[in-house]
Amino acid sequence: MAQSFSWWGKEIQRGTPVVVKMENPNNWSMVELQSPSDDDFLLTKGEKVKNKNAKQLTWVLLLKAHKAAGCLTSIASALFSLGSVIHRRVATGRTDSSTVNSRFYICIKVFLWLSLILLGFEIAAYYKGWHFSASEFQIQHLYTLANPLAVKGVFDSLYSMWVLIRVEYLAPPLQLLANVCIVLFLIQSLDRLILCLGCFWIKIKNVRPVLKCGLVDLEAGDGGGYYPMVLVQIPMCNEKEVYQQSIAAVCSLEWPKSKLLIQILDDSDDSMTQTLIKEEVHKWQKDGANIVYRHRVIREGYKAGNLKSAMNCSYVKDYEFVTIFDADFQPSPDFLKRTVPYFKDNEDLGLVQARWSFVNKEENLLTRLQLINLAFHFEVEQQVNGIFLNFFGFNGTAGVWRIKALEGSGGWMERTTVEDMDIAVRAHLHGWKFIFLNDVECQCELPESYEAYRKQQHRWHSGPMQLFRLCLPAIIESNISIWKKGNLIFLFFLLRKLILPFYSFTLFCIILPMTMFIPEATLPTWVVCYIPATMSFLNILPAPKSFPFVVPYLLFENTMSVTKFNAMISGLFQLGSAYEWVVTKKSGRSSEGDLSLLVEGKPKHQRGISEPNLGDLKEEIKKKERKSSRKKKKHNRIYTKELALAFLLLTASVRSLLSAQGIHFYFLLFQGISFLLVGLDLIGEQVD
Repeated sequence: MAQSFSWWGKEIQRGTPVVVKMENPNNWSMVELQSPSDDDFLLTKGEKVKNKNAKQLTWVLLLKAHKAAGCLTSIASALFSLGSVIHRRVATGRTDSSTVNSRFYICIKVFLWLSLILLGFEIAAYYKGWHFSASEFQIQHLYTLANPLAVKGVFDSLYSMWVLIRVEYLAPPLQLLANVCIVLFLIQSLDRLILCLGCFWIKIKNVRPVLKCGLVDLEAGDGGGYYPMVLVQIPMCNEKEVYQQSIAAVCSLEWPKSKLLIQILDDSDDSMTQTLIKEEVHKWQKDGANIVYRHRVIREGYKAGNLKSAMNCSYVKDYEFVTIFDADFQPSPDFLKRTVPYFKDNEDLGLVQARWSFVNKEENLLTRLQLINLAFHFEVEQQVNGIFLNFFGFNGTAGVWRIKALEGSGGWMERTTVEDMDIAVRAHLHGWKFIFLNDVECQCELPESYEAYRKQQHRWHSGPMQLFRLCLPAIIESNISIWKKGNLIFLFFLLRKLILPFYSFTLFCIILPMTMFIPEATLPTWVVCYIPATMSFLNILPAPKSFPFVVPYLLFENTMSVTKFNAMISGLFQLGSAYEWVVTKKSGRSSEGDLSLLVEGKPKHQRGISEPNLGDLKEEIKKKERKSSRKKKKHNRIYTKELALAFLLLTASVRSLLSAQGIHFYFLLFQGISFLLVGLDLIGEQVD
């Protein structure tokens, strides 16, 4: 870059002139010219700067204008395409009518319309000269600005009255609610940090449940010679995608045939599914498996009623332990040998729970995000509570119960949608101890569609609140120690089942956008950004390969808070949706691959152990896969609550620009986009 000096001594930067050869806007070239001399740029009185290459400069400017126009065209095309996708999904999507008419959705809509009205009002005030920066949200300063005697005009009078109403009546209760939620947030974050420290201590000290019969016997693979009578139950309901793989897996369990009975508890109301499952059971019976088929005509009590009915069979009294697997679970052949021996010489032990692993954890973004939550649940929550408290919530499957503990605690009850947690709490109140085995895994499936995942989470978060209302008197009157009562009431139920969804939804989906329209109430940056990021990082530690998804995980968890909060409220106040029970949709993706492994690696012959022939089953699975490979018609759903919250948060993000809120704008923007994607069913698989 050449330099020259003008007659008043100031340095002038001069660029190298170029010639632009342009045949058309898409075919051009640039040629550098010889640098002009200093005389060409001297200024004389009454003259302007002489530019010998003005024509070339004009071409350069035209070229830049052409590029800018092309960029704007691309942006407009992208926005148009996005709008078309949104319009198409809204036009073809299916909306749940019960959601549209719910009180919860109506309240969200009211907030949305108020925010839109206030946004228009605030934009008009901004162009009228009412500019508030973050440093000006001081009460005395606002009183001065909003003094009715100091303003002129109808609009200024109205806006000054609005400011005074905000300061006097709206900001104080909103700030109080925000402070309460912040305190709850900090308490829950401290609880999570303590759990992580407990897990870290377990890892450092290599603490594991100890077999009283000796660890060497278990590693030998013979169960220590301990083969009590074991009952295996598989409750299922219209799950034709996975019944073959689960039946094949339990029939391959390495246990003496005379000591093992498998119950297939079929609650299907589809006659074709019933026939398929019954034929599958008959085939395994011919192969020598000790397996029976049971079907209830009256499906009362859902899963709990199914299990309760099965336990009433006369032959159950001959068995000492019962193992439960959901229809999509595939235990390894040595599952019983690695779990049942813990009961030997340990009469206080009521439950041995194994960890879940997932065959479709990398299927899509939704399954990856679920993996983070469930890895933390098993690796941290279940393991820490099992080691330090000998108590945790039964996961409903992949566990072995002592039948004496099950029946002595009242058996299965149909009073809630979380029968597994119900029996675990009652067994704990009766003094039974639990063991969690983090190194024993049982494969299963994660929900691949948001519709299935949302219904599952609704059941998992409404049921504990139903149970809390029912169990609170029994907890208070029980004979367990005071600190165990405190753990059950304040940590197990209130903090982790009630407070967590309450503050997560209220703080980040309601209070935060409201503070944009009532800026006199504030949320500190560390509440919006730093603490949530730290907690997300702790949650992701048990699944380190998921670290690239830490930001989507944080946003998705806040998005799911609307479902969890709604479920918690319905369960706490016994609303209609609290008793919804929808079987989680399964895909059965793993059936052919896992059954092939069973065929290729059959268990070794042992006396009294059945060894089924899976050749014919493998062929049937292949035929089924070929049929399922045909294109199925799928549809997306429109989730109105999530869409309404998306527009509420996006509206609040626009309002935050007027007062330069900084990090709040970015949080509201990305959180609003997250709600929008979920509301349009753009995460996970679509529903057949």
